[in-house]
Amino acid sequence: METWYYEVVRIEGDYAYLKRTDKEIDDEKMVARALLPPEIMIGSHLKYEMMQYEMGN
Repeated sequence: METWYYEVVRIEGDYAYLKRTDKEIDDEKMVARALLPPEIMIGSHLKYEMMQYEMGN
C-alpha cells in the first residue's frame, strides 16, 4: 500500500483542500473534514496511508 503526503492549503466549510507534497501535482484534492484529524488547520501536513489520514511531518 502506498503512502502519500499532503498539506492543507485551504478550508471551506465542511471541506479541506489538500495538495500533494511528495509529488509535483498541481491539482488540489477536496476531502470532507469528517475524514481528517479534527486538529487540522491551513498549513497542516497529513499522511495518507491505508485509507486513513493522520497528522504527518
